[in-house]
Amino acid sequence: MTHTKARMIFSLCLTIFAICFLWPVLRIVGGGYFVDGRFTLQYVLGVFRNPVYAAGLRNSLLIAIGTTSLTILIGLPLAWLQTRYDFAGKRLLSGLLLLPMVLPPFVGAIGFQQMFGQYGAINTLFNLGPVDWLGRGRYLGVVLLQSLALYPILYLNAVAALANIDPAMEEAAANLGCSGFRRFRKITLPLMMPGLFAGGTIIFIAAFTELGTPLIMNVNRTASVQVFDALKEIAVSPFPYALVSVMLLCSVALYTLSKVIFGRHAAAMQNKASTGAVAHHPGILGTICIPALFVGVIAIAILPHAGVVLTSFSAPGSWYRSVLPDVFTGGNYIEALGHEMTLRSIRNSLLFSSLAVLFNIGFGLAIALVVVRSSLKSRWLLDALSMIPLAVPGLVMAFGYLAISSTLSNHPTIAQSPTLLMLFDVRVNPTFFLVLAYAVRRLPYMVRSIVAGLQQTSVSLEESAANLGASPRTVLRKITIPLITANIIAGTMLAFAFSMLEVSDSLMLAQRADYYPITKTIYELFQLIGSGTYIAAALGVWAMAFLAATILGCSLLLGKKMGAIFRI
Repeated sequence: MTHTKARMIFSLCLTIFAICFLWPVLRIVGGGYFVDGRFTLQYVLGVFRNPVYAAGLRNSLLIAIGTTSLTILIGLPLAWLQTRYDFAGKRLLSGLLLLPMVLPPFVGAIGFQQMFGQYGAINTLFNLGPVDWLGRGRYLGVVLLQSLALYPILYLNAVAALANIDPAMEEAAANLGCSGFRRFRKITLPLMMPGLFAGGTIIFIAAFTELGTPLIMNVNRTASVQVFDALKEIAVSPFPYALVSVMLLCSVALYTLSKVIFGRHAAAMQNKASTGAVAHHPGILGTICIPALFVGVIAIAILPHAGVVLTSFSAPGSWYRSVLPDVFTGGNYIEALGHEMTLRSIRNSLLFSSLAVLFNIGFGLAIALVVVRSSLKSRWLLDALSMIPLAVPGLVMAFGYLAISSTLSNHPTIAQSPTLLMLFDVRVNPTFFLVLAYAVRRLPYMVRSIVAGLQQTSVSLEESAANLGASPRTVLRKITIPLITANIIAGTMLAFAFSMLEVSDSLMLAQRADYYPITKTIYELFQLIGSGTYIAAALGVWAMAFLAATILGCSLLLGKKMGAIFRI
């Protein structure tokens, strides 16, 4: 790629990124700090002075800390055992550990309550009585559910980090008398800290700003739910902007603080390990205990999945104070497929996600080409910016787009044009902003997949074609894209699947039933009295199967590099 063309693409990408990402973020900050054209801290400070908002922030922070800590306790030992030992069924069990990724936490909450409620299946099975596994106020339930859904992200990052550690460093420490847990604490853990930080940061921010799970679990005293409840005040009060600004600042501040703390103690090797660590046989006791630990974690992690499946097959009102539903039926699936709301939502999600993926393919390919195939000194900036959506909460982005829509729809020119209102007013038609939100949120998956493909492909093939007279467009179409097709497909599958099941953007931006995507429909059905919960569970099972097939396909295409997609 020529220097001039690289600079043109670089400038275009920065412009698109500024419009699609920076504008909504700045709109939120402006709405919280600038009122009537004046800078003020009144409303931001008011968030902390208001006992309701302060309690919501505190609860969200505690949920995030609890979720992140529990995912580390689950994922780190499993990653260590997976990389250091050979045991029966290792590949199968390692793959099954990723199963929780196929179910969005807020969908799993439907089955989770059936399994762990005071009169749920677990208490009935062991005759424990009305034990409150979900915790007072159900906060413990939110932490458990999110931990079981998110620990695969930390596990993937930990496995990748361990694979990059040069075994010679651990061997040298052992030769000097440092062995056992002390060697792990002094050598291994500091070396893998960047990988743990990468996964832990995503988990912390996701848990801190999670909207769907607290809504389904009826945990209303969290910052995310308070933002959701305050949407109706967006046009008349600066407080919603101030609350979202505080959430954004908390996420950024906590991320920066963790980066500084871990950055001081994290040791980085000059290069990746040239040879991987040799996996050892764990002995007779380990041969039994290690697979048992994997099976135990998998069994607990899929309980929400089992709960959703069983709920989807149970007749309304037939699963109460029993281990299994008293009456099984397939009617929920028939009703779901015949329900006007569900069919329309599937159609909407397919449209929104397809348009978002098309945007991501073009935008992601342009970014990846500049990052990998250009010599621009500032190309690192584009690479870093493309990963920022992973660190910025989806709730914040959704609120930003909602604020922009509110501003644009009140402009005299747009307000008097039905066509422009259809495009820019989410109350009339949220398609434009939903597609934009889906695309920006899932852009990192596409960029990371394509970058990995370009790094694995020798540039000499493209140079040879150019030397033979092929134009840059021909080289891209005939050489580059065919060589990285598998990576483009993997990124497309991930971006499409996670867009189909996006929660925060869908719940906040889709305000008309005609344009509800799948996740908004599941939430609305769950609130219906009667068969609504069961139809929602049936729709959740469809989503679970769809995402499972997607992740399996991406795992086959990307292999061990799949963990790099979930890094920032």
